[in-house]
Amino acid sequence: MVCFFIIQARVSMILFVSSFLTILAVGGFPSFVEETKVFQCERLNGHYGVGSYVISHAISSTPYLLLISLIPGAIAYSFIGLQREPGQFIYFELVVLMAMLLVECQMMIVAAIVPNLLMGIISGAGVQGLMILGAGFFRLPNHLPHIFWKYPMYYISFHRYALEGLYKNEFEGLKFPAYPGGLPTVDGETLLKSVLHVEMGYSKWIDLAIMFGMVVAYRIMFFCIIKTKENVGPIIRDFMSSYTFRN
Repeated sequence: MVCFFIIQARVSMILFVSSFLTILAVGGFPSFVEETKVFQCERLNGHYGVGSYVISHAISSTPYLLLISLIPGAIAYSFIGLQREPGQFIYFELVVLMAMLLVECQMMIVAAIVPNLLMGIISGAGVQGLMILGAGFFRLPNHLPHIFWKYPMYYISFHRYALEGLYKNEFEGLKFPAYPGGLPTVDGETLLKSVLHVEMGYSKWIDLAIMFGMVVAYRIMFFCIIKTKENVGPIIRDFMSSYTFRN
């Protein structure tokens, strides 16, 4: 058995960065609620459309999210002593950036559905917590209960792809001793497959590409939710007003 303490620090730090560091973005929910209110007023005045708002928001927020992910990511990366190659560090920062973008998109979707501040924060944090629990760290992927946690939570959780990508980025090409003080005889690929239960049928770049695809999908979902509220909202209000008038 591979020496547990050698890999535990790296695995724990990877989880912290990809999950608990990004969940702090839930604190930006109040600003999303205020932005949504401003957009609704500007939309009623006919200044710009839903597509323009979604695209411009993505363009304007990405540089700030890049800065936010770069500084804490660099501190955490150097603190635990992960691989020092520039390629590994760049991939690490890209995964953190994708995770920040995904959390932002999720909070925007929650803000569009639940405009109440308190309920929105609770809902957003709850969704994040479920995705972290189903990502395959607290319980290995092969041991997850099939109902709900494996299907669909494990496959729709972006934390799963962040963890897999960072695991591959860190452990591929390394060797570890089977016991404390022993010679490094166990390669990282064996560790990933047998200990961490990582899918090795594709590279770490596929994990990153999946996360990017989820960013695009969340933006499209946000667009559809706003358009649906615009089309269905007046119908519901007319129905409620007519029902109240009859009573």
